[in-house]
Amino acid sequence: MIIKARKIQNDQRFTSLAVILYILAFIVVGRLLILQIFNFDYYTALAINTHEIYQQLFPKRGNIYIQDSRSGKDQLYPVSVERPFYLLYAVPRDIAPNSVATTTDFLAGLLKFDDEQKKILSAQLSKKNDPYEPIVDKLTQETAEIIKQAGLAGINLATKNYRYYSENKLVSNVVGFVGSDTDGNLSGRYGIEGGWDSELAGKSGFLAVNKGALGSIISLAGKTEQTSENGADLVLTIDRSLQDISCESLRQGVATYQAQSASLIMLDAQTGAILAMCSYPDFDPNNYAKVSSASAYNNTAIFTAYEPGSVFKPITMAMALDLNAVGPDTLFNDPGVRVIDNYKVYNALKKQYGTITMTQVLENSVNTGMIWVEEKIGNNAFEDYVKKFGFGQKLGIKMDGEVDGNISSLEKKSDIYFANASFGQGITATPLQLVASYTALANGGQMLKPYIIKEVRYANGKVEKTIPQTIGNVISQRAQKLITGMLISVVENGAGYVSVKMPEYYVAGKTGTAQIAGPGGYTEETNHTFIGYFPATDPRFIMLVKYEKPQRAWAESTAAPTFKKVADFAVDYYNLKGDK
Repeated sequence: MIIKARKIQNDQRFTSLAVILYILAFIVVGRLLILQIFNFDYYTALAINTHEIYQQLFPKRGNIYIQDSRSGKDQLYPVSVERPFYLLYAVPRDIAPNSVATTTDFLAGLLKFDDEQKKILSAQLSKKNDPYEPIVDKLTQETAEIIKQAGLAGINLATKNYRYYSENKLVSNVVGFVGSDTDGNLSGRYGIEGGWDSELAGKSGFLAVNKGALGSIISLAGKTEQTSENGADLVLTIDRSLQDISCESLRQGVATYQAQSASLIMLDAQTGAILAMCSYPDFDPNNYAKVSSASAYNNTAIFTAYEPGSVFKPITMAMALDLNAVGPDTLFNDPGVRVIDNYKVYNALKKQYGTITMTQVLENSVNTGMIWVEEKIGNNAFEDYVKKFGFGQKLGIKMDGEVDGNISSLEKKSDIYFANASFGQGITATPLQLVASYTALANGGQMLKPYIIKEVRYANGKVEKTIPQTIGNVISQRAQKLITGMLISVVENGAGYVSVKMPEYYVAGKTGTAQIAGPGGYTEETNHTFIGYFPATDPRFIMLVKYEKPQRAWAESTAAPTFKKVADFAVDYYNLKGDK
């Protein structure tokens, strides 16, 4: 009975074991079925042994173009394209030990390696079982041909596309560049290349094939393939001629005024399309590693938020006009100084202007007058308007590096913060946010969303065209007409605006000379800005020019002349009729 019981127990154990093995076998077979049928390409690639090769099929990265915006036709200029070069690599296991020295000498001499580079190369070629060692990237075809003719065992060349920037520095801060990450993978960095990397890059495929005994590919033997998908081409709204004159004028201004950095943005006042965008310092994207500081990669037009100063005064005045709190001729008695929360706030140079109109408050850039206007608006309404004008938030231009500025001081609710903000201090904004806010002043009260992509052209033939968008109706048409008239008067009658007046065209604009905050308060260093739109009676362009820490006292002598130079070119370039 005991023996029989043990036998039954053993039979049950064997039966259980068999069931478990059957279930495991079913799982394995099922898993193999999934691997071999449904995921065949992927797992075949991962399982390739030493008798096979795996070649990544790189998609062609999309091109980036700028345009001639006058013709309305498809006249494009490539600024970022793919250009074939060669990758030189070694398979050390295929190099005989007695050939390492001669191979090293040949390559080091041809590639003009120094002693240290030659030593590293020799060490690479001496790795007996190593299947891959990269030697040099981006070889020219001429050098590649010399290496091919040498017929060196274990030395191979692979064609590889690299990014080429035909306009060099012209749109460097707009476009960015393609660089390698820590793993050696190429990806877009900064600007359009960074912001649109996935669309430009496309989708990779792969090809796995058997390799014969002599190293040749066996045709159709065990071939698995997944086709790559090329990246999309991007057509920018940037006009080549406007970009050229704008960036060159800005660069000359930096040299003349000894500024630390600078920005220039020109928008189409009717659509929000960015026609020119310049940033200094700039760089050559074909040699992007050769910069003194990585800060050169940053597009100051979208990356550098700063306290704008008096160019914010028209925004505050437009709020009050929209609320009917003031009119152009509303009188204000200037005390010369205001004491708020125990802080004294003065006008520039501590001037006192007596009884003046709201238009004269803007013409003379009176800080105390703007505080009085903000008090008419009210703190809560003022904060709401600041947000409606797009400050404190990204505009979503989809360029790598855009920041949102800072209006957090308005959350503190103390009157001094609102007083300072009324004339553009204590809050920060990017040049793009500032020029975008002026679209509401130039375009019937509607604030336009800036955009820089005109078209996305996909590899399958699909084309997506950007449709201009409005962010919202920020002020009324009445308020827009009034603020435009006041800003025309600023340029025509304001002190120090001779450098920006145009003989045949009205310009509606405002300068800003803003002190830069430091650890112990405001310093004597300043940012200079001019923002204006023209022809003012039917605006076609809105432009901002900004210099950081120029060696001049006022923006009238720095940003304003640069604005005028570019504006003169723009009206001639488009053959616009005068409105005076």
